[in-house]
Amino acid sequence: MPRPRIRHLALYARNPEELARFYGKHFGMETLVGDEDGNFFLHDGYLTLALLKPDMGGEAPAGMNHFGFHVDDIDRTCAELADENVPAPQRRASPRPYAEYRAIDPEGNWFDLSEHGYGVD
Repeated sequence: MPRPRIRHLALYARNPEELARFYGKHFGMETLVGDEDGNFFLHDGYLTLALLKPDMGGEAPAGMNHFGFHVDDIDRTCAELADENVPAPQRRASPRPYAEYRAIDPEGNWFDLSEHGYGVD
């Protein structure tokens, strides 16, 4: 069975649209979607990059927000994480185009889990 793969990174961005333009122009990343909230989701053919507007009244610093694993069996992965000394993964509350679950590691870093993937093969 293949191991889970990091296929997604998310950054808080002061200007997601400008960063989407920058990464498209200089690194050939394609925009998958720009949503009504001003967030942009790009890909390079393997990894997706979410450029997110800060959502805590501007108090969140620009930079890393979370990363995401593409897993083969989300139920098994969630069950295995339940054996760790961390909160159990939680189903994402709002409809997300990619990740089904959000989890946290022992150091407090957020990560997503997706069985259906991140918009690219």
